[in-house]
Amino acid sequence: SASSPLTGSASSYPETSFSKKHNKHDGGDRRRKKPRNGPTGALSVYVPFPSPREAAIALRSLSPDREPRKGGISKHLALTGSTLSVRWRADEARILRVSVTSFLDHLALVMETMEMFGPPVAL
Repeated sequence: SASSPLTGSASSYPETSFSKKHNKHDGGDRRRKKPRNGPTGALSVYVPFPSPREAAIALRSLSPDREPRKGGISKHLALTGSTLSVRWRADEARILRVSVTSFLDHLALVMETMEMFGPPVAL
């Protein structure tokens, strides 16, 4: 299998808290605690490309994809030379996971497409 050029850092791990209430009659239940104020999860991913031009092509290809959910998550894409950086902040781990997975699927498609057509030609 091919090695991935992705590097990442988790600035905080999403938290999920459960409390168990014991009751003789119903066997107890699990209730999810309300999320605390502010994001509970954040992730940054850095994707190096062979050239700044290829990184810009990837940025333009991936930028139109806005998060389908209005609240609970934000995604920021930026270029630094030939490196594409993506930063997420989310209120829930599940929302973060879905967004990152979707982005990585799209990124893989963009990279495979660029590989199939070869390096970009100068205009």
